[in-house]
Amino acid sequence: MAQNPRTTDASESTNTGSNRSLTRRNYVQSLAAVATAAVSVGATGTAAADEEYEVIEADGQTVTISDGETWENKLIDMTTGGDIIVTAEGTGWTIRNVGFHGENASGTGSATFGVADTGGDTSTVENVYLGDGAAEGNQAANGHGQTAFWVNPEHSGHLDFANLNIQGFTDNAIYASAPGTGGGGTVHIDGCFAANCYVSHYRVATEGSRITNSSVLVDDGGHDGRGIWAWSPGTIEVDGCQIEMNGTNTAIDAGANGNGTEVVVSDTDYDEKAGVAEHAGSTVQLEDDVGTDPEAFMPDGVPTSAEEAARK
Repeated sequence: MAQNPRTTDASESTNTGSNRSLTRRNYVQSLAAVATAAVSVGATGTAAADEEYEVIEADGQTVTISDGETWENKLIDMTTGGDIIVTAEGTGWTIRNVGFHGENASGTGSATFGVADTGGDTSTVENVYLGDGAAEGNQAANGHGQTAFWVNPEHSGHLDFANLNIQGFTDNAIYASAPGTGGGGTVHIDGCFAANCYVSHYRVATEGSRITNSSVLVDDGGHDGRGIWAWSPGTIEVDGCQIEMNGTNTAIDAGANGNGTEVVVSDTDYDEKAGVAEHAGSTVQLEDDVGTDPEAFMPDGVPTSAEEAARK
């Protein structure tokens, strides 16, 4: 099974701080660094007799999920200092009710989840807690930080991301721009919360992709990546969101690497001081119901602890 390597859709230099190029070779190297061992679904970790979920100690393993499979009710113990990578490809698969306890301090600079619907249908990621983030300085030798969700460029179907809590990651919360130059699959990010992640919080590219009923918060609690970063080709829809940046970086950033896109924003508040950026002929269309007084919120149903996520 493919390991969902990052491609060369490198970050532009318009971000604050260091923007690192993400390449196929470096991502594969980061996977090798954790000495991955494929683990079949349903055969990972140890189930506690009196709990409603399975506990898995992170120890450099890879969990693989494929057509029609469901991976659910897992509590991942990150206090081991190890890493774990979850890859999902094929179609009709589901990841749900998964909580990560403790910071990722592995230093691998990989992606916790590498996902794609490569069968042209729909797959789902829902109710996942990654709120403990990645340790400060948690980077591989090549400089890559830790990504929460990486969407494989071969993604050709549709991915639903719902009720996710992602905080404190050092290299993108949801990195879903690669299919814009690959399989062309769409994503819908709905009812999610992302805070204090670097590079960007929600990064998307393909026409038909949407970010709805979700929040971004950047405060003094961590990294200051972009709120929403839209890549070519678009159009990207943003509706019912609160993008609270406290004056840092860019609230909505459109276009990258010399290629423009379009973003349509409605029923949303964004931080006017952080503002909107339009690169390479991009357009950010702000509807009449868009405001500039954002208050980031935790959407209903988003888990606020690893245990809460795993028990659902």
